[in-house]
Amino acid sequence: MRIALVGDRSPGVRSHARIPLLMEALRERDGIVLDAYWMPTDDVSGVAGFDGIWLVPGSPYRDEAGAVEAVRVAREREIPFLGTCAGFQHMLLEFARNVCGLPVAHAENEPGADGLLLTPLACSLAGHEGRVRLVAGTRIEQIVGAPSTMESYVCSYGFNEDYKQTLAGHGMVFSGHADDGTARVAELPGHPFFLGTLFQPELAGDGRRPHPVISAFASAVARRHTGRDLPAPVG
Repeated sequence: MRIALVGDRSPGVRSHARIPLLMEALRERDGIVLDAYWMPTDDVSGVAGFDGIWLVPGSPYRDEAGAVEAVRVAREREIPFLGTCAGFQHMLLEFARNVCGLPVAHAENEPGADGLLLTPLACSLAGHEGRVRLVAGTRIEQIVGAPSTMESYVCSYGFNEDYKQTLAGHGMVFSGHADDGTARVAELPGHPFFLGTLFQPELAGDGRRPHPVISAFASAVARRHTGRDLPAPVG
């Protein structure tokens, strides 16, 4: 089972260092063995051949278009997809452009552009934890198994809430919110697994126990590869 880790790998990005530990934890705890291949954003031509696609943190990406293309392939070909932090941001950027037809931009890449879908947060979340309230009955709420969760962030950009109604009208579900109501999780119903979080589940704990979001993504990858459900993770 192969997954593409789309992002520009750097030893200075904490989540990049944590991911190999999580791959080992998935093998030991969940019995899911994933071959993870790093794929830089400026070379995503083979991404359709993977069983899962994880658009990892570490923006600004070397190639915004490559990151957006990886999301499009996952969405259209129903490949399990997880986007965390910048992956969440670019997941929404792809959907807004290619599904909603909006000429939108990311302020980190085009600060002077009109129609900014992702804008600087009023207060940076870099290095902070915060509560995320989950919408009942959504995939993320079922994954976490609780109405809220405390999560870690390393980001300074967030979703422009002015666009929420338009994206929701085209099928995107905003399933997790901060206490102030701003979006922290989004998902696409009807897709095998298409979920993004502004928080970074890969930073939960010490890396020896995968966050439920990562375990759920891995299980979706396994279902695609084997064509059957796996037993639920232990403990």
